[in-house]
Amino acid sequence: MKKLGIIGCGWLGSYIAEHFADRYEIYATTTTETKLDDLRSKGYHAFLAKFPDELNTGTDVWEAAADLDSVVIAVPFSGLRGAKIPMTGKRQNLLNFIGDFRGRVFYASSTGIYPDAEQEFTEDDQPAMEVESENFILERFPQANILRLGGLMGGERLLKNYNISGLDQPVNHIHYTDICRVIEKMLENKSESQVYNVVAPLHPNKEEVMNAQKGLSYTGERAAGGRIISPEKLMTELGFEFRYPDPRYFHL
Repeated sequence: MKKLGIIGCGWLGSYIAEHFADRYEIYATTTTETKLDDLRSKGYHAFLAKFPDELNTGTDVWEAAADLDSVVIAVPFSGLRGAKIPMTGKRQNLLNFIGDFRGRVFYASSTGIYPDAEQEFTEDDQPAMEVESENFILERFPQANILRLGGLMGGERLLKNYNISGLDQPVNHIHYTDICRVIEKMLENKSESQVYNVVAPLHPNKEEVMNAQKGLSYTGERAAGGRIISPEKLMTELGFEFRYPDPRYFHL
């Protein structure tokens, strides 16, 4: 059985682990000791790993990494809307932890790397080597796949559960199931060094989404334009078909 490492087994990492657990031996890290037993109860190999903002020169290399086929990094390092947030210590701690890994790497980035502007963005608008929160991974692991994830939704995470402003703005959301399926397909294709926007292809506005999730009708008009993140490259190059293409129905 192949071995999959998940660095940062939080909300998203837990779904990824569950998705692959029947085909992969799961090696998962968490920042809290109380979660170790929970992960181990699911049959995962669990490790405590923290990546503080301050550089820790004593960070040990993750010995398990040498036996892994692939690693998913689900630890956040990007700032909102491309904000410059100094995380050099945290990043170096992560790199020291992974060591000289040569397998496939999937790095969970964010569509927050795109500016807050009313236009459609593709991957070419922000080359990964020019994005501070992505190039530090590529410099060490040029084989890494960069997944620019939209707003993480699904399960208990539904827009209706939040106090939201700007109801006329389009959403750039992604269901966790489709994130898992993207990784699955890229593993099957043996993809390397790819950059994809992982965002549902439909972009209703926030009020439409919230009304649909509450079982209410929507009588307004969808505004033209807005900040749109395009997944066209993902669908064209990878031939990916979304299971949840419309954020209005993420709750179904």
